[in-house]
Amino acid sequence: MSVAKVIELNASSPTSVEDAVRRGLAKCAETVKNIKGAWINETKVVTDAGGNITEWRVNLRISFVVD
Repeated sequence: MSVAKVIELNASSPTSVEDAVRRGLAKCAETVKNIKGAWINETKVVTDAGGNITEWRVNLRISFVVD
């Protein structure tokens, strides 16, 4: 039998949603082992005064198996 746990975190990137997810997972993996998957709950953007996207932000739910 195994037990899974889900945590939530926010990550960002100046280039893309995919990069924000990769950065979030990489940072999480520094302290959390046995990561099995992630869900994107929310996607946000930060813009400049001209409406250009300056930063992509994601809210992630990450699941992992507890030892």
